[in-house]
Amino acid sequence: MLEPLNHVDTWDRVSAERALNRRLEGGCQVPIAAYALLEDNDTLWLRGLVGAVDGTQILRVEGRAPRSEGERLGRELAEDLLALGADKVLAEIYGHTPR
Repeated sequence: MLEPLNHVDTWDRVSAERALNRRLEGGCQVPIAAYALLEDNDTLWLRGLVGAVDGTQILRVEGRAPRSEGERLGRELAEDLLALGADKVLAEIYGHTPR
C-alpha cells in the first residue's frame, strides 16, 4: 500500500547517509553529517563529516559507489572517519568509543 509513496532516488541516498550515521552511533546531539547525491543516475556520491563540539577539529571523507551499494559505502566511509580520529572526537561526546 505504501510502495507508490516510495521515491527510489531519495531512498537510495538516504540509505547511504543513514548507514554512515548508524555506524558512528549518531543522534540529534552529535556533530555528524552525511550527504549523498546521485550522479549519472547510477552512482552515489557520499560525503561524511565528524566535528568536535567546539569546532577545533573537522574530519571529512567522501566516496563514490554504484547506487545499489550505498549502504556499504556509508559503512566504509564511517570506518574511514574512525580511522582519521573520529573515534576520539566521538568518545568525548559519548563517553565511549563507537563499537
